[in-house]
Amino acid sequence: MSEVHAHGTSTPLDWIRIAISLFLLGFSIVIVMALIATGNTKIASDVHPAAAAVILWVCIIWMSMVEGGQCSMVGLPPIDRSLYKESHPKTWQICEWGHKGDNLDRYLMGRQFMVIFINFTISLAGAPLAGAEVLGLPQWIISIFLESGIAMVLTNVIIGQLTSQVNASHCMLDYINNNFMVFTYWVAALIEVTGVMHTSYLIRYMAYWAAGKPVESNEPPRDGIQKLWFWGRVVWSLGILGFALAVTLEALFKGQTALWEGVPEVVGLILFFVLMCVVGLLEGMQIAFFAVSKLPKSERGEAPMALRTCECLFKNGGRNLPGFMCGRQMTVTLCFFIIARVTTIQVGEGEGNVFGVNDTLQNFFNTGFLGAIITTILGSISWQLVASAFPLAFLSNPIVYIFLQLALALEATGICAAAWFLALIQKKIMGFQYDEVYVGTPEERAAGKHADDPDALDNLDMGTNVLQQPVGAHELPRSFLQKFEEGSYSEQRERILKKILYLREKESQAMNGEERAFFKHALKYEIQGLKALNDEENEEIGDTTDGTPSGDLEEVLD
Repeated sequence: MSEVHAHGTSTPLDWIRIAISLFLLGFSIVIVMALIATGNTKIASDVHPAAAAVILWVCIIWMSMVEGGQCSMVGLPPIDRSLYKESHPKTWQICEWGHKGDNLDRYLMGRQFMVIFINFTISLAGAPLAGAEVLGLPQWIISIFLESGIAMVLTNVIIGQLTSQVNASHCMLDYINNNFMVFTYWVAALIEVTGVMHTSYLIRYMAYWAAGKPVESNEPPRDGIQKLWFWGRVVWSLGILGFALAVTLEALFKGQTALWEGVPEVVGLILFFVLMCVVGLLEGMQIAFFAVSKLPKSERGEAPMALRTCECLFKNGGRNLPGFMCGRQMTVTLCFFIIARVTTIQVGEGEGNVFGVNDTLQNFFNTGFLGAIITTILGSISWQLVASAFPLAFLSNPIVYIFLQLALALEATGICAAAWFLALIQKKIMGFQYDEVYVGTPEERAAGKHADDPDALDNLDMGTNVLQQPVGAHELPRSFLQKFEEGSYSEQRERILKKILYLREKESQAMNGEERAFFKHALKYEIQGLKALNDEENEEIGDTTDGTPSGDLEEVLD
């Protein structure tokens, strides 16, 4: 039986949170679309409102595949690919490419740039121009939802990020079994091949050298030509990064960015670097947290602040970790939108191009591409790599503990409850199934001589399979989730019994003892699931009878 992850009970407050989250999401979408329709965003003003609307939703939909794809790509390496080669050919094909050698690191490098560049593009399509008014709303509402970026953050995070992460964390095989993910994978891989992000590899070498750790690889040492190609791209990347910083800072000092009117250039510069540090800290925290989560308690060091952070992170049955990931996602995306405003260059014709470049190059600067490069390398990947090399030292920073509490407080408001609700709808419409339906549980895979590879992710420095307990699960009562997603108890029981009969038939047809043992092991877990379902139904109706099958049903199981 599929497990529904929930860590709360049904209360009026739960439903209030759901209603508020959905209302805020709906309101945000309405005012953002109204803003675009009236030509009050950069793309809507410079191109056309229809173009801005299309670009906005294409980017949000693509973001959902980029974010969900990461969960699948990072979660699938331990599973034997032969188990899903026939049932999920596209997933198998992607993983054959993406899990070979160090290709997963390469994919994640390119994917990180895609996330930030898509966020920057969404900002250009949906962020308000100075003095924008919409739907006759009072200025204080416009300031809170539009000028601050909250409306765009809620729309992008809930629809484009958290909803996909909820499903992709548990339906990894189904989520990427399509050509959309094939396209997304190759775009990310192509970005990495260009070498634009290769400064990050240099930072990795420096961080691991400082930590006294070897940089381990899943590939043989590079030969002479490979070294030349690699280090040549590192130098190329350093040049691009330096040029991007020079152009962006020059535009900032001249007041030629999308920074809010009235904000001094010096304040904008300070805001830029502060937000880069905030984003970097939050990006590094997720890597450090997942690295520490794999360590036994005895190996988590003796630093008081690190221990205090770990205690907070792993209490409540480990539910604070996915809670942090939810609050972190909201905060990081808001920072991305603000950084986009600070760094996106806006120079019209005749206004004096940056460094006197021609109009064609200036128009390229205006796309926000340079700001995305700076943010990806200096505000995201670099911090992840440092946190991977020094996870315990990273957690010893008191600021990390403060941001952990802030992220948990933000998640506790239930502002993202709509993501879990929408994930259920998406799962039902798309027909997503939990991975166990196709490849069994880890125990079943092990019994069938296809045990998971525990070392598959040992050399991975970036990326996490987030939301192992889906975000916002406590915002919906368990009974609602089951009825909506899985049907009534009778329907669930009928499906389990069909699987039991099917496994019984396969067991009787087994060609050898090994096959017979595999099906018998699978039967054991289905029967346990049936008992758990019966116990749960009895508890709901107040019956204390044990859920062990009896009577005619027991005969079927025997």
